[in-house]
Amino acid sequence: MPVVEQSGQKVWQRRTRPESLLRWALWLTGTAIFVYCWHQISSATTWYFVVDAPRIAGDIWDRATPPKWNYVTQLGRPIWDTLNIATLGTIIALVLAVPTAFMAARNTTPSALFIRPVALLVIVSTRSINSLIWALLLIAIIGPGVFAGVVAIAIRSIGFCAKLLYEAIEEIDETQVEAITATGASRWQVMAYGIVPQILPAFAGIAVFRWDINIRESTVLGLVGAGGIGLQLSASLNVLAWPQVSLILVVILFAVVISEWVSAKVRGAII
Repeated sequence: MPVVEQSGQKVWQRRTRPESLLRWALWLTGTAIFVYCWHQISSATTWYFVVDAPRIAGDIWDRATPPKWNYVTQLGRPIWDTLNIATLGTIIALVLAVPTAFMAARNTTPSALFIRPVALLVIVSTRSINSLIWALLLIAIIGPGVFAGVVAIAIRSIGFCAKLLYEAIEEIDETQVEAITATGASRWQVMAYGIVPQILPAFAGIAVFRWDINIRESTVLGLVGAGGIGLQLSASLNVLAWPQVSLILVVILFAVVISEWVSAKVRGAII
């Protein structure tokens, strides 16, 4: 209850008058921003297409169903390429992410002044650009195909894996490291016996989780020519072969569900 009165006298009020005015001012500002944004979106939208969207969607649904089931015999190689893009890209990313993470973590970096900022820059720069954009750039450099997709997935995954891994390194139990250091162990021995065993479960979880994400990302790389089942999807869309499109979407959904199930089982067994 915002206000309590006894015998016509106000004895308690939830907010003071300035707090109430500030609250109303914030609401009015938020409403004004919403109206302005809606006006900008509305002026840039062709409402005729939006109104006609249900009819178009129904027409595409009628054309796409039932899926062209016999076309599935031509999807074996593309889905295999997609799995290879995701798996090889993840492996390459993990190989590069491990040293990057050790250089970025405060407790393991050789130089907090020079090397750590460089490692953090690598992490931020690889995470900030989507794999589809990396694929477009790489196709222009090394040409279309599966290799461009593998490299795009690898570059995109380095920052993700390195960030989670260096955070895990910074959260290790330092008493174990100090105990091994007290025995006169070298820097590499401290890392091998004091740090690595503590971050192995996190490393395994990150690897499987990223592989699961990469399966989904690699399905669309073919839309820009980077191989995989996306290439088949793009070709079918270009000729408006809707029954083939619907079958490809079913296959992608099936592959993602399987990868998620495998990922959950592996993470449950490791962590």
